Amino acid sequence: MSVDRDTLRRARGIDLSVWPPCYDPTYRPAAAAEYWAPELECAAPAERDEIILEKLQRQVRWAWERSPFYRRRWQEAGVAPETLRTLADLAKFPVVRKADLRAAQAAHPPFGDYVCVDPAGIVRVHGTSGTTGRPTVFAVGRDDWERIGEAHARIMWGAGLRPDDTILICSFFSLYLGSWGALRGGERLGATMFPFGAGAAGQTLMAVRWAADLQPTAFYSTPSYALHFAETARREGIDPRRLGFRTLFFSGEPGAGIPATKRLIEETFGGVCIDMGSMAEMTPWMTNAECRHRTGMHLWQDIVYTEVCDPETFAPVPYGAEGTPVYTHLERTSQPMIRLVSGDRTRWTDEPCPCGRTYPRLPLGLYGRIDDMLVVRGENVYPSAIEDTLRAIPGFGGEFRVIVSRRATMDELLVRAEYADTHADERARAALQAAMRERLRARLGVNPVVELVPAGALERTEFKARRVIDDRDLYRSLTERG
Repeated sequence: MSVDRDTLRRARGIDLSVWPPCYDPTYRPAAAAEYWAPELECAAPAERDEIILEKLQRQVRWAWERSPFYRRRWQEAGVAPETLRTLADLAKFPVVRKADLRAAQAAHPPFGDYVCVDPAGIVRVHGTSGTTGRPTVFAVGRDDWERIGEAHARIMWGAGLRPDDTILICSFFSLYLGSWGALRGGERLGATMFPFGAGAAGQTLMAVRWAADLQPTAFYSTPSYALHFAETARREGIDPRRLGFRTLFFSGEPGAGIPATKRLIEETFGGVCIDMGSMAEMTPWMTNAECRHRTGMHLWQDIVYTEVCDPETFAPVPYGAEGTPVYTHLERTSQPMIRLVSGDRTRWTDEPCPCGRTYPRLPLGLYGRIDDMLVVRGENVYPSAIEDTLRAIPGFGGEFRVIVSRRATMDELLVRAEYADTHADERARAALQAAMRERLRARLGVNPVVELVPAGALERTEFKARRVIDDRDLYRSLTERG
């Protein structure tokens, strides 16, 4: 779609002639409309990039004038707002890592010296749990929270959600931002929201029973929790396909982008599986999101600008190449992130999507972490590849663990996998074990040890799955002490 700049600046429901953008809270497309803001979503990329650059320049100027954190870092790097003349110039600005944010908050509690509004303007405080170190505090201003709702509603519309949907949210309502963002977007969309939550003892069983009675049409959680939800339903004699979910959308872990897991979710529930999510720090986190055609995550570049970069130099890589996303807010006033490194692994493309949107895409989603790659006997092993392989094998029981250890001088990869009840007899288990070993060897280039356990033996999660144990450091420390 080729349109003039003034048309882009006043896309439906959005006035981009001012910064931050002004949204019409009463605007909503007709239910049959494919797009929320077609002028932006389907624009020629070069024309939309002009709008993105204007927003980016204003966002950088805002942070420069109000944040000692950014001004100090940029001055040390020899850049300033005037440096930013083209989108390519953004790569001259230094990246920010999570450790930088934690250090800034430790030195300038509670929000760090990258908060850009008066504390009185903060309407929501979220953050990390702090289970693996100092928690990170997220400060969200009132106007930012409204803009987050606008962004999420627009993106959820692209996923096929509509005002006549009832959306069941089965994720923690706590410091975790995922559930709150889905709730706010659904409310703005005009859907009926069913914020059931997760985490309390017996809550999954209760959620299944409520879903059976109320028949919500959409479901949000992490992918691993959805499979746990389905197992709980079956134990109650309820076929998950009879719950009525037409759309299931996910964030928090890469499962919804793993082909075998996506197929399993769709076959289990009879609805479409939509992969979403960037980082909590980047909320609106839905700006990596599939449309209803499910061809990989669109990067909604006019809301959060994403570069896919080399994980060592952080220079943008060309389309078709693999790298790590580096994110920049374009309309955040309270605690903006500018070139925040995600640490995820992905590949991007500018090939067209059947939906007609002209954003770049992550065709395989976020399929792992740069730091979760395991080097086993010289081979790069990714947990997402193990999951994709196991879920494609008939007889897999639904859950697995990966244990990497060292015996003498050699690494050992142990995959502990559940077997389905259909493979309970000894002969069937032996054939399943052999099939798993061979397919994993072919996929990974490493001969794994496969250990089978009964279905249900491995712990399920109500949040993000933790499936990898690497005890080689423990082995090294013991041998060094010995």
